[in-house]
Amino acid sequence: MKEQELEKIKQKALEEHIPIIMDDTLAVMEKYLKESKPEKILEIGTAVGYSAICFTKFLAENGHIDTIERELERVKEAEENIKKVGVEDKIYIYEGDAVEVLPTLKENYDAVFIDAAKGKYPFFLKEALRMIKPNGIIFADNILYKGYVMSDYNKHKQRTAVRNLREYIKEVSENPNLETQILEVGDGLAVSKIKL
Repeated sequence: MKEQELEKIKQKALEEHIPIIMDDTLAVMEKYLKESKPEKILEIGTAVGYSAICFTKFLAENGHIDTIERELERVKEAEENIKKVGVEDKIYIYEGDAVEVLPTLKENYDAVFIDAAKGKYPFFLKEALRMIKPNGIIFADNILYKGYVMSDYNKHKQRTAVRNLREYIKEVSENPNLETQILEVGDGLAVSKIKL
């Protein structure tokens, strides 16, 4: 792993206001991933590939990451970034809308990272639960969405996203097969461990 290249990718994304995983969110996930040593990770929302590249550090030997991105330009940039860092043998990018791609996947994953369209989180959860292995972990980033989710926010523009994020929190909190924590790191991170 070429750490210098990874740092350049991070700085470029920040300069261009491309949403990438925040350092404190990554630090929390690192703790869980180091402990569980996942063989397979599914990421919903690649952007420029930064988080997927970071996650390769915590994979088991011969581990693998599948990631989904719908914007072709982002896919191309992510592929270039993954090559620059030298982890192209560990990451596969599915190009397309996650809503269409997810139902076609037949794999099982040790960890799922949800970081795509906020309004689709309940759907992503349903698909993640279908594919997660026993003892797996589902992470959902931006779950508190600028603080809107826990306030009485009701502006029209973000209403669907806020409502669906609240629904996601309700589902993971009430599901008897999940042990969920909502952490106030970054823009909010939901960590749901499978109790099996």
